[in-house]
Amino acid sequence: MTSTPRWYVYTATALLAAALLVPSAVRFAAAPAAAQSVSGPATTAAGPHRNTRGRAGNAPTKPPVVAAQPRQLPPRIPFTAADAAAAAIPGMPDARFWAASETDFNNALPAQPGPWLLLSSGGEDGAFGAGLLNGLSESGHRPDYTVVTGVSTGALMAPFAFAGPRYDGALRDAYTKITAADIFEAGGTGESFADSWPLKDLIAKQITPALLADVAAAQRSGRRLFVITTDLDAQRSVVWNMGAIAVHGGDAALNLFRTVLLASSAIPGGFPPVLIDVEANGKHFAEMHVDGGVGGQFFVAPAALMASTSDYRLPATQLYVVVNSGLEPDFQVVERSTPAILAQAVGAAVKVDTRLMLDRTYVAAKRSGVDFNVATIPMGFRAPSRGPFDPEYMGALFQAGYELGKSATPFSNEPPPYPGRPALQSPDTDKAGANR
Repeated sequence: MTSTPRWYVYTATALLAAALLVPSAVRFAAAPAAAQSVSGPATTAAGPHRNTRGRAGNAPTKPPVVAAQPRQLPPRIPFTAADAAAAAIPGMPDARFWAASETDFNNALPAQPGPWLLLSSGGEDGAFGAGLLNGLSESGHRPDYTVVTGVSTGALMAPFAFAGPRYDGALRDAYTKITAADIFEAGGTGESFADSWPLKDLIAKQITPALLADVAAAQRSGRRLFVITTDLDAQRSVVWNMGAIAVHGGDAALNLFRTVLLASSAIPGGFPPVLIDVEANGKHFAEMHVDGGVGGQFFVAPAALMASTSDYRLPATQLYVVVNSGLEPDFQVVERSTPAILAQAVGAAVKVDTRLMLDRTYVAAKRSGVDFNVATIPMGFRAPSRGPFDPEYMGALFQAGYELGKSATPFSNEPPPYPGRPALQSPDTDKAGANR
């Protein structure tokens, strides 16, 4: 599914504002307008819903450091649209495919249908999804998902979700024991207004050879793990078959696996794009990849197959969508500044866009005879945040997701109601927890 404005622009706006307007790292961490993915004065790096949950004036205890002045970047090797269309990863022709390719998508799917888990974008609010998965494991009702897809923060948690409950502890630590300093360094790079080298190092520590081996084993058993990036040169979404990459094994596969995760969370303008080496027509060159959220808040199937005019039937038994961001409007008296105006406007657009994607997914599920399930951050969650990637905030959000995951009804069988409109009582509403 494809659409334009994204949550990630939201995060990028905040990061840009921080680097451009806030000279010191401490002020970066303390200024709500400079937080997360996009936000206005009341939002932080976690997402557009933040400003309804309260905020504190104290900065995090471990703010990101300030980067050195950006260096002069070398020119890129030129290539053509024909080269881009034919490009492949050297030695790994099965590593990826265009997200719009119906044939490649169907060929990459498992032979047998099963439950699908779709993990959305959301920055630090991925703590909700991490908590939810831990809670589902605790309840004993978490299936072995046949297909797992992830975008941005959803991509970062997807390998742990795919590898199974034995990685729940690592997933919890990844979203409750980090700070902004583990994710980015304030200061321009020439390609972005912040540097994501700390996130690169964190991914390298978390994605171990043992995890890669477990992902490969799941791929061989017939399950699939897909992570989405955006090829900025081609302006097209790319689906990476992470299990197929893992099966290749060795340092090259491990490095590519980590690189794709970094690329899927590379907020355009906020974090540096990720260059990925490819070959085509006898040439070797590097593609520029950025956040998968540019092409969609989460990924189900190629856009043409999700269209309301399509008769395509999803080969799944259930769809489970985890939305790592809020969907309700946030009132905020907007400051007369470019970052604040952009943040509030993009934040509103993202919520509309996410709801439209959920609606399209719901329709596609019903057309396919597939159970639809969605989990979103509880409306009553109001924990304050002191800045981007505040561990106390993420810990509280993780706990909220955990409690929801353990509950009798962690998922709803229909998209969340629009503000001011009560939820419809569908005949199978009471199955919200049973469909796990």
